[in-house]
Formats: sequence, structure tokens, C-alpha cells
Amino acid sequence: MKRLLLGDEAIAQGALDAGLSGVYAYPGTPSTEITEYIQNSKLAAERGVHSRWSTNEKTAMEAALGMSYMGKRALVCMKHVGLNVCADPFVNSAMTGTNGGVIVLVADDPSMHSSQDEQDSRFYGKFAMIPTLEPSSQQEAYDMMAYAYELSESINLPVLMRVTTRMAHSRAVVNVADTPREQNSMNYNAKASNWVLLPAFARKRNDIVTAQQPELEKRSVESKYNILSEGNDKSMGIIASGIGYNYVMECFPDGCPYPLLKISQYPLPKASVRKIMEECQQLLIVEEGQPFIEDIVRGVYDLQDVHGRLDGWLPRTGELNPDMVKKALGMKLNENYSTCEDVAPRPPALCQGCGHRDVYAALNEVLASYPNARVFGDIGCYTLGFLPPYKAIHSCVDMGASITMAKGAADAGQWPAVAIIGDSTFTHSGMTGLLDAVNENADITVIISDNLTTAMTGGQDSAGTNKFEAICRGLGVSEEHLKVVVPLPKNMDEIKQTINDELNYHGVSVIIPRRECMQTLQRHLKQKKAAK
Repeated sequence: MKRLLLGDEAIAQGALDAGLSGVYAYPGTPSTEITEYIQNSKLAAERGVHSRWSTNEKTAMEAALGMSYMGKRALVCMKHVGLNVCADPFVNSAMTGTNGGVIVLVADDPSMHSSQDEQDSRFYGKFAMIPTLEPSSQQEAYDMMAYAYELSESINLPVLMRVTTRMAHSRAVVNVADTPREQNSMNYNAKASNWVLLPAFARKRNDIVTAQQPELEKRSVESKYNILSEGNDKSMGIIASGIGYNYVMECFPDGCPYPLLKISQYPLPKASVRKIMEECQQLLIVEEGQPFIEDIVRGVYDLQDVHGRLDGWLPRTGELNPDMVKKALGMKLNENYSTCEDVAPRPPALCQGCGHRDVYAALNEVLASYPNARVFGDIGCYTLGFLPPYKAIHSCVDMGASITMAKGAADAGQWPAVAIIGDSTFTHSGMTGLLDAVNENADITVIISDNLTTAMTGGQDSAGTNKFEAICRGLGVSEEHLKVVVPLPKNMDEIKQTINDELNYHGVSVIIPRRECMQTLQRHLKQKKAAK
């Protein structure tokens, strides 16, 4: 059966056809569409596949381990910075091992289209000593899911699958199975001595996992996804991984004249690398992301004739493209059209009618009377409050950092110190920071701008909807300094007065401006109209 699928959709369909029992994820571009596809899948509904969003990536990883413990196949999805959030259970999952197969799907974002950095998740796979897969096409992304689950269950280790933005968000025709594999039966084969990571047990597992590394490398050498193609021109050899392989092949529609090693499974197949290096005078390494392969090859062989991102043959940062590869190979570039100077740049902006706009308008007006005020922002649509016309925030580092940075600034003597955080981000990573602030009665004002959804990634359910007042009370915020307002122009005087009052309360106060996201509101209204 042929289907036109995004890379993300091919991954999701591949997981379902491989007998998936549960997907666990927190929405993050460019990985979001994987879980959404499963949520809308008829097959997933018929089979009762778990697909509700997790509160954050750490809880997602841990829940997937629980499903694996019972023998079922689980998928964990996130963007690259989400892997930092779940690093603790991810790295420890190699120590516990798996019972049912576990795939950790991470979507990296070279060129930082919607991210804080260009982190390359392959380093995490090497660090955790688990196999890593990197598809070079949508078809491979689909096929690799069944392969990865079989690999995970045969070696009792999770498998990291890494894709990048272009792979996740481009479409291609994919051949999918006519008959999906049945889900695993639940079993009780998990051994407590493996899953209880007391030092005495963990040391034994560490020895086992370390001893597996030669076998994992042997599997990489023999993998059907790692292919060494012969070429007549030995003046140059090419190693290409993931979507970088596609860019190389686009340069040579009639076939690559050079020996070409395609790498889509790690650990790095050093025997294959050694073979191509012995044959060729020079080596070009084409990989999307950081110079992961190049760094290993240079470290192992210490050769001057290895080229790639580290020596400037390819750009050190950002996404690659076929023209960059052509330039590195000394080929003639395609004719490019010049940029039209008459088109004005259009930076992103908060939607018209967005409640965040009213929050920032009120906050700016109040803080005009406090020249040394500092506003610590967070990850979400409201990060756009840094841009004109608001220019309202002074920092944005990672999920949940607004509250803890405001607390740290207050600890240093800063006043007023304001934290602004969204509803989904608050439950993702902000609650523990608020507890720290409450425990020390930090002199901060926290604004939880609640638009009743995870808006930045497309309007997914937010874990704390209709629970925020209860959460704040449970964390110890006093009822007197827990305020809810409705961010509308007609309520501006009330909002400004509330902000000013709480700034002048020298302890922890929380203000919750609550109004539904305009995008989800429009969708809900259309759904109601269609239902009539």
C-alpha cells in the first residue's frame, strides 16, 4: 500500500504497524506530528494504543519504561532539547535494559527554526551506550521502526532514533504494510535485579552494557542501513549520514562516481570507515547537525585529508543543502535567484486578540514606574513579548527557568523580580521552581499566562488546565496572593492594579491571567457550528 507521508507520519505509522502499545511525548517542534498522527489513527483507537500527552519528557520516558517493563512496545517522542529534560531516565534506561522494545525518537532542529540551540542527539546515544538509527528517507523512517523494535528486544536495550527538521517535515510516498503486527502480550520477564539500580546491581548491568559495545558495532557494520557503494574515482571518498545522504545523491542523479559510505546506524561502523579511507585519497563527511562522525574519524585516524564541518569545507552551523555539498566537491552550483529587496522582513508576532498581548500591555505600563524591574521569560508563544512592540522580557533560557531565575535574582537583591510562564510550561518544569520560591518566601511575582492549551506547538491539551489554582495552593502559595484575572482591554485597570499590588507584596505571589488561545477558540467554534 502506498501513502504520501511526512517523515513524522511515516515514523508513527511504522510504530503502529510494528505493534506499538503506547506513545509518550510532550509536544515540541519538529516531533509533534508523530503523536498527533497516532492520536488520530483509526488503528490506534481500535487497539487502545495509549497516546495522551505527557506532562514533560521525563515523565514520558519513565512511563515508556513502565510499559516496557510489562513486555509491551513503547515509543517516546521529543525534540532535541526535550532529551535534556529526560536525560536521567534515558541514560539509566541502558542500565535497566528493556523487556518490551523502546524507541526514543528525537527530532533535532539544525538552523534552530524553533529552538534555543543546534544540539545533536547522536552524542546522547554514544554517551548512553545504546544503538542509534538515523533514517535518510521517509521510507527508511517507516521501515526502521519495526527493525528498531526487533533490535531493542534482541539486545534488551532502548534504541535512539534521530531525525532532523527536513526529514520530519517533508513528504514522500511510502510503502506501508497491509497487515500490522499484533501488539506484544504482557509478560513478567523483567528481572527486578536489572531494574532496581542499587549500586550493587547497577555495576553488574554496567559491565554487561559495556561488554555489548563490540557486538553493537558489529551489527552496525552488517546493518542493511549502512551501505558502502563502490566508485571508480578514488580521489575522494564520501561518508554521508541521514538526510545528508540525500543531499549527496541529489548532486549525482546518475550515480556517485566516488566510493560512498551511507551511515544510518550507530555505533560508528569503524571497519567500514577504515575500508573507505584506505581506498581513497581524501574523505568528505556530510552529516546534518554537529560534526559527530567527523570528530570520531579525526580522533581515530588523525588524518589531514578528512574534510567536513570542522575545516570549513561545509558550514560549521546550520542546515546543509545540496549546493553546499556541490561546493565542497568543487562542482558547478545551480543558478540561484537573488532575494527581492522590496520584500520587507516579517518577524513573528503574537496573534491579534491574544491574551498575552493584554498581559504585556498591562505589565509594561505598571513597570514603567519601576525602572530597575526585571522580567524573566520562558518558552512559549509569549516569548515573542521580547520583540516589538512590547520588549517586555529580559531572559528566556529553557522550560521553567523563568521562576527559578526570578528567585535567583531576588536572592541577589533584585526588586521587583517578575516571572512570566505559560500554563503548559508551568506544569512541564515550573512547579518545582515555585516550590523553591515558596519554601524561602522569595520576593517574586509569578505570572502564569493561561491560554488553556499548549499553543506554540499547535494547540495540544495542557496538563494543568483548570488545576492551576489548586496546584499553587498545594505548593504553598497563600490564597491572599493568588489572583486570577481575565486579560481583556476592558479589564486593564483591574489587571494593572493587581500587578502593582502583588509587586509590592514582599513574598511569593501568583497572578493567573486566563483567556483561551484565539487559535483554539476559533477551532472550537467551528467544531460547535459543524456539530449543529
